[in-house]
Amino acid sequence: MRERIAADGPLDFADFMAAALYHPNLGYYAREGRQVGCGGDFFTSVSVGPLFGDLLARRFVQWWQQAGHPQQWRLIECGAHDGTLAADVLAALRRLDPAALAALEYAIPEPLPRLQAAQREKLRDFGDRVRHLASPADLASQPLPGIAFGNELLDALPCHVVEWQSDGWRLCRVACGREGGFCWETSLPVYDRALLDALAPLGTAFPPGYRNEARTGYGGLLAPLLGALSSGMLLWLDYGFARPEYYHPARCQGTLRTFAQHRAGDDPLLDPGSVDITAHVDFTAVTEAAVALGCRPLLFRNQASWLTAVARQWLLGMEDHPNAPLLRQFQTLIHPAQLGGQFHVLELAWNDPAAPIIAAADLNRLALDAAG
Repeated sequence: MRERIAADGPLDFADFMAAALYHPNLGYYAREGRQVGCGGDFFTSVSVGPLFGDLLARRFVQWWQQAGHPQQWRLIECGAHDGTLAADVLAALRRLDPAALAALEYAIPEPLPRLQAAQREKLRDFGDRVRHLASPADLASQPLPGIAFGNELLDALPCHVVEWQSDGWRLCRVACGREGGFCWETSLPVYDRALLDALAPLGTAFPPGYRNEARTGYGGLLAPLLGALSSGMLLWLDYGFARPEYYHPARCQGTLRTFAQHRAGDDPLLDPGSVDITAHVDFTAVTEAAVALGCRPLLFRNQASWLTAVARQWLLGMEDHPNAPLLRQFQTLIHPAQLGGQFHVLELAWNDPAAPIIAAADLNRLALDAAG
């Protein structure tokens, strides 16, 4: 990256983040070692135990049944990491509804060879139910009904960093520092049309020096997934906010963070390739990108509310015979001060004429569900 900067000038932070995380040899996700779990750098809902995958499987089976038990259907997991969540989902499907599993193709798009190898090893017991591929575009020749989903994927998509000044938005780029590291450079006004369009709904009521993130790549992520599904649903679980909260003027330094050994850092330019880099998700922007492609929003709720609704029958079935270890997992997943309150769930319908219609102008109203 120093060579690129020396040759072409400062890098847009989105390019810096993409290289730091996804370079095929030197990026954070390409390196050896475990990034997720107690022995890694960060903790996710998957780390709690297999119950999270079990509850997702219950939602997937519910969709399959409501869709009329299609003889072929597809789950597409984006950002599957080492395949642990896929293994939990598939094991639960085998137990909950063998017919649904028999009709299923579980597709995992993964361009990084090391991660794809780990997924193949983790999922070898599920045989031809699992399809490994480099890109969801490889599925476009045979679209099937189904669901595309990702847990903590959107927060890892490269983002731009912008700063408000009296004359408008400026792009925060990455330059080389005097002592061999990297530093911020903010002299360039924002000219990119896609980024200007993303910033336009925010208005101008920000103090000078206000800094935040913006992503313009949601449509590029969603379009090939929709091309792989003839009908169905998109399901995203991640930490983030609806737009009014995300870009609140009081949130003046944004949400950009690094994680290493379960410690958060606030300098994403330090040690690229050695630490995770993440920024919260603007769920309004995700929804707008999906609506522009023909989707319809279904719901936006915090994880605690969504999982409790999905788990209702499971919880009722344990009234007389409670399973203490599983209940502890559930309590961790819905804890309001941790995973249950910090994470949100967005469901979007695709090619489903029965799905409710929510006008684009009302997208921010979905935030009321998250608060409730």
